[in-house]
Amino acid sequence: MRSAEETTDQSAQRLPAEVWVLVVASFVIAIGFGILAPALPSYAASFDVGVTAASIVISAFAFMRLAFAPVSGRLVTRFGERPIYLIGILIVALSTGACAFADSYWQLLLFRALGGTGSTMFTVSAVALLVRLSPPHLRGRASGLWGTGFLLGNVIGPIFGGVLVSISLKLPFLGYAAALVLAAFVAWLFLRRSTLAAPVKDDGPVLTVREALKHRAYVASLASSFANGWAVFGVRVSLIPLFVSAVLLQQPSMAGWAMTVFAVGNAAMLLLAGWLADRQGRKPLVLIGLVISAIGTIWVGFTTSVPMFLASCLVAGLGAGLLNPPQNAAVADVIGNRGRGGPVLAGFQMTADVGAIIGPLVAGAIAETISYQAAFAVTGLLSLLAALVWLAAPETLPSKVEQAEKSAAESNRGVAVAAECGCLDEGPEVPLGTRVAGKPRQPEA
Repeated sequence: MRSAEETTDQSAQRLPAEVWVLVVASFVIAIGFGILAPALPSYAASFDVGVTAASIVISAFAFMRLAFAPVSGRLVTRFGERPIYLIGILIVALSTGACAFADSYWQLLLFRALGGTGSTMFTVSAVALLVRLSPPHLRGRASGLWGTGFLLGNVIGPIFGGVLVSISLKLPFLGYAAALVLAAFVAWLFLRRSTLAAPVKDDGPVLTVREALKHRAYVASLASSFANGWAVFGVRVSLIPLFVSAVLLQQPSMAGWAMTVFAVGNAAMLLLAGWLADRQGRKPLVLIGLVISAIGTIWVGFTTSVPMFLASCLVAGLGAGLLNPPQNAAVADVIGNRGRGGPVLAGFQMTADVGAIIGPLVAGAIAETISYQAAFAVTGLLSLLAALVWLAAPETLPSKVEQAEKSAAESNRGVAVAAECGCLDEGPEVPLGTRVAGKPRQPEA
């Protein structure tokens, strides 16, 4: 038979079931987003507008995510993660479904922008739930699982999206809306009676952004989040297709292969990075991830053949996969398990969104006026600068020493309580020899 200690130890190594619910929901949401991705630019252009106007529809979603992030953080703190998570998903579902029935370009722009508000609501609340539900020694693995679910959904989604686009440009919007409703139902069904996921009735102080900025690990996380948003969500999406056509002289489909190779490298590292971050610490993994990401990104700009180009994309994907779980876990460590750090999480998300918006503009201007090599080099250097910021940051993973100190403190509190209730014999002698004051009298063997 297993001892009680073995059973307790195994339970301590398992993630709560609620975390798996969030992982499944993120996977379903990502599939829907992948379904929509191939259709959105063409659908916007179908309203007889130019490339710039069609691009604004895509940018409006990102801009509203950025603008509404502080509000989302306050809503999470005020009403709790679970209701804001479900409401956010349903807002995106309704706005996406409405896009399929838009009668004009302006209606499409409005509906898509509204979706950005819901997107930041469920993203901030989902991360806040992960922070609160995951034990400190499992936060890296929880973040890795959540990221893997979202990434795999993004890889699978476009396959279905391509089929739906061939039938009708409206079908991907309806497919995404259906996926969101399904995700909301799954989350509601399995979280509605969860005591762990229930809103915390805590009148304690909220961790503000100003307070978090005093922690060097949070400042370093903002720096790496900005660099990652710039490189992964900005430059990779905007410059890679242009680089493929202008420099490598390849068909646009090669850009799709590059995205796939990057995603493979990313997915290969996420779970491993989360596991290592929970064992070796957050800081080493973040530093390694930033350096590898920088090397891969800079290498992209200097490739002249398809094999080298794909290899550089793979390296960049490996670096991004190593970076994200420990980076997210570090922010969670700063907040702690009290789950009242909505504005802090929103600020962390905003830096990535800012990088994703500014990155394509700056890197695109550099590529146009100087060269693609310079554009990718600047992008990679940002990751190296973020690594320098991390060098000055402390490790946030609770160490064995801290855990031992915590156990000792709890033991001392137990002794104090026992002394107050008269459970301790404070006499000077015991039958077994020298007596240590404050210790219970032991019988002779």
